[in-house]
Amino acid sequence: MKQKLMHSVRKDWKKNWSLYVLVLPVLLFFLIFQYRPMYGAIIAFKDYTPALGIEKSEWIGLENFTRFFQSVYFGRLLKNTLLLSIYNLIFGFPAPIILALLLNEVRNRRFKSLAQTITYLPHFISLIVVTGMITDFSLTTGLFNDIIALLGGERLSLLQEAGLYRTIYVASSIWQEVGWGSIIYLSALSGVDSQLYEAAQIDGAGKWKQLIHVTLPAIAPTIIIMLILKMGTLMNMGYEKTLLLYNPSTYETADIISSYIYRVGLLEQDWSYSTAIGLFNSVINFGLLLATNKLSKRFSETSLW
Repeated sequence: MKQKLMHSVRKDWKKNWSLYVLVLPVLLFFLIFQYRPMYGAIIAFKDYTPALGIEKSEWIGLENFTRFFQSVYFGRLLKNTLLLSIYNLIFGFPAPIILALLLNEVRNRRFKSLAQTITYLPHFISLIVVTGMITDFSLTTGLFNDIIALLGGERLSLLQEAGLYRTIYVASSIWQEVGWGSIIYLSALSGVDSQLYEAAQIDGAGKWKQLIHVTLPAIAPTIIIMLILKMGTLMNMGYEKTLLLYNPSTYETADIISSYIYRVGLLEQDWSYSTAIGLFNSVINFGLLLATNKLSKRFSETSLW
């Protein structure tokens, strides 16, 4: 049995060796940069000291997790992270789908190419530049306030208003990623059989009914897969944008788990504590991924596994 298996493996290697070589860099990338660092997560359960190393540092169990759960910041961090994540999901997830559906209906190729280029461009702008633009536009003399004043409103330093931070954060994220995110849905739309639309037209279906009964069902598997993947990273709000936009007057609504990890991990050098917080965040993401995939598998035929 073993010899037969080895013979099969050697035969498959001789036949597909070029494909195995092609996939090797990808495997190495994940092994080195994704799986190997997982060993370091053990410091979340230790009082890690670089001089002693991971193995010799004192084991303290769940003390770092308990410290985080009992922290005065825990409620605020969890609330802000969840709210920003949910707002991004509610408003940010459908945005590229809607844009792709609109672009799919455009028949003028030049206009369609121009619209795609304009919506793709923000994705390639550096985050530093984007946050710099947001900061300048949000000043009392900035573009946003000029528009507000033109409409009869009062000028405000928008980034100093805690109640406006989430709106600015989510809206700017949608603006930056909506075009890039629409690419995969446009690809899915290009694969929809045109005969389905012709049959719908013969049955008297207008554009709206074609969208509901032909287009959306055809790209539903793609939407579901993207939603599952999105849920797996729901709590991963990047700390870079938060650090560049927030200030003491907006900590109440802007401070999130990832920005707190940055402060305690890199600035205060409390590595064990920050690792515990990061591990807690990852466990939530993993749980959301499993739950979403299970629900998708139960109510549809589409799932990751």
